[in-house]
Amino acid sequence: MTGSQTPNAPIARRGLLLGTAASALTWGPVSFAQASDSGRDGTADGERTRTVRGTLPTGSPDFVYLPVEVPRGVREIAVSYTYTRTPVPAGTQGNALDIGIFDERGTELGGHGFRGWSGGARTSFFIRADEATPGYLAGPVGAGTWHIALGPYTVAPEGLPYEVTVTLRFGPSGSTPKPVYPPERARGRGRAWYRGDCHLHSVHSDGRRTPAQIAAAARAAGLDFINSSEHNTTSAHGAWDGLWGDDLLILTGEEITTRNGHVLALGTDPGTFVDWRYRARDNRFGHYAKAVRRAGGLVVPAHPHATCIGCHWKFGFGEADAVEVWNGPYTPEDEISLAEWDNALVASVRSSKPWIPAMGNSDAHREPDTVGLPQTVVLAEELSRDAITAGIRAGRSYVAESSAVSLSFGASGGRGRHAGIGERLPVDADTPVTVRLEVAGTPGCTAHFVTDQGTLFTAALPASGAGAVEWRTTPAYAAYVRAEVRHPVAVPGLPGPLAALTNPVFLGDED
Repeated sequence: MTGSQTPNAPIARRGLLLGTAASALTWGPVSFAQASDSGRDGTADGERTRTVRGTLPTGSPDFVYLPVEVPRGVREIAVSYTYTRTPVPAGTQGNALDIGIFDERGTELGGHGFRGWSGGARTSFFIRADEATPGYLAGPVGAGTWHIALGPYTVAPEGLPYEVTVTLRFGPSGSTPKPVYPPERARGRGRAWYRGDCHLHSVHSDGRRTPAQIAAAARAAGLDFINSSEHNTTSAHGAWDGLWGDDLLILTGEEITTRNGHVLALGTDPGTFVDWRYRARDNRFGHYAKAVRRAGGLVVPAHPHATCIGCHWKFGFGEADAVEVWNGPYTPEDEISLAEWDNALVASVRSSKPWIPAMGNSDAHREPDTVGLPQTVVLAEELSRDAITAGIRAGRSYVAESSAVSLSFGASGGRGRHAGIGERLPVDADTPVTVRLEVAGTPGCTAHFVTDQGTLFTAALPASGAGAVEWRTTPAYAAYVRAEVRHPVAVPGLPGPLAALTNPVFLGDED
């Protein structure tokens, strides 16, 4: 690797390696100490600019830190970067380089110095007291050693040549506005089924919609709540002012995007940052999962079987509060996630261990991605952060492809007892139980009742898409029952795409 800078020219000496760790390297500092305010370094008055060039080889660590010595009196730091996208043969990884920044408080895990991350979504950013590029946190540019974080996501066999340019602008520091965060509760909304999409991206990470456009799309999709879930940054938490209302609850969170999978921090306290700079082998995920829960949030592995590099979930599900089994338009990847989740349900009932609820989200980034395809429908005591997260955690929810789909699902038996989605019907093992599904908005679909023994009942729904089906069983035959509503087969050899999916109803007394 090489990095270069001189006092009066953008390119010169080899960078010095200051320290190493299992997954990070730190280069020698970019110094502005000898730069002139009068423009001798090729910049405008009141600015100082330095450029560093280098090449990252294959096998580079996950993060390379470029220290920047920031003197006093800086009002703005601006960074731009480029890298060579080397042509590679089919099947060979090309170059992709992420970027972010930490301030003078340092780069230690936990993120005290975190000031922003854009991944590979943009080629430049700035930070000053009163404003910052989306993805970055406004605030004073304090004197000390800042660190530009480079993340070589993939590196071509020939290496990854890069160039980073840092500009410091001097002058009085402005004031930092106090962020305005969404309220935790919508007024006047009592116990009901509420529709939400908890995996969305705006211009604050790699999305193309503004928060205002997302809020409008959520209302158009018939949603009652959404969750802000940008990749590795909290900058969007304060970007929703004026966009919430009693008809739309806005939760704050993060998509923690590691190199071994992505996980939603759902409904955390506004401003909560959760670090992502670790792999499964580092044994750090449990620590940060607990941090999510301490901040009032849920831990939800996202698209666990996605095929994109770094997306496949490798941390296990021991810390999960729910799992995203349906991500965007239904695909074979979701079918695998659904099967894995069902296997986990079987294991939980056979070992009398807690079960993990399923949910679905759109992961919408830009047009034509549809906000609310799919959506999680939650039974909650009110439209509030605490009530929604409690409903998701308890599995009192189902997933629908749109607001046109609605259903009820439950089981009855014994002396007039009834249990709904996510609940248990406590009857003896040989007690007859009736399972009933009522559904609307699913023309041409088929209902499937799935148990720990597999799919045991299938019925075509009326052509109108609205109707009810019943099935009789006993707890001895089915420890749980859940419903799938599916479209006709689209890919030979695979089941039809889902139109709706419920969490299970459990049958029989707990062991």
